[in-house]
Amino acid sequence: MPMYLPHDDTTREARPADGLDGVSGTALWTVRMRAQESERGDALFHDPLAAAFLASAAAAGTPPGSGLLQQVLPDWLAVRTRFFDDHLLGAARAGNRQVVLLGAGLDTRAYRLDWPDGTHVFELDLPAVHAFKERIVAGLTPAARRTPVAADLQDDWRDALLAAGFDPARPTAWLCEGLLFYLAPEAVDRLVAAAGELSAPGSTLGAECLNADTADSPFVRPWLEALAGSGTPWVWHLADPEGWWGERGWRAEVADLLALSYAVQRFAPHLTAHPGLETQSMILVTAARPAGGR
Repeated sequence: MPMYLPHDDTTREARPADGLDGVSGTALWTVRMRAQESERGDALFHDPLAAAFLASAAAAGTPPGSGLLQQVLPDWLAVRTRFFDDHLLGAARAGNRQVVLLGAGLDTRAYRLDWPDGTHVFELDLPAVHAFKERIVAGLTPAARRTPVAADLQDDWRDALLAAGFDPARPTAWLCEGLLFYLAPEAVDRLVAAAGELSAPGSTLGAECLNADTADSPFVRPWLEALAGSGTPWVWHLADPEGWWGERGWRAEVADLLALSYAVQRFAPHLTAHPGLETQSMILVTAARPAGGR
């Protein structure tokens, strides 16, 4: 099981999360929700470090707006986290012991998951994000080998990853969680192309995106407008996820949330209150890199 060294959080003063603004600031939204989830009796995961991140930040806001999607968002993030936890552990246990978290933010999977021996987790994000995070995790023992990589994912980040010890000849489990829909479409294309070029056959990838078919619905549109008002002018979306990823060398599958028992249980109250709720507005994708990239 994941192990932690003794840790005294009382020695850390709460102070502003310097540099965590814009898209990076969304890390504080999600960590607040992870802390709240961890306190539930029916929690889908436990993140012991989430509360420490919040204590170290002078303030952690909430996602903008107050529409239906924002009300569902805490449960959506809980389901998303559990889904990708299971996906990454399954990939690692199947032999993909090289894990890359793109836009890692305040992700704590290197510490809280029960990784198989030999797993190496690379966490890519901006220097300011790493600086804030390292203040909290200093002195803790991760459950897998962990390497933070400072890089701007909208630039050429490949050299930084290779310099950190990444081996493109080994199958890799990639994760783009809470990232792609904050990037312009051309930036998404560049990032996915770069990951594909570094992926040996057998590599896997997990990602999420907005379902283009629901982007103009009363459920989703208020959220998009709220994001635009807070400085995020686009939300990347797809109408044909399997086709889009397939064109880029990945064999993709879209998760059926109604086939996940924990997702059905979480969404049931929302569906009762709002019968028209679209649980497929956000799409969870898992993909594999076959031999030859096709």
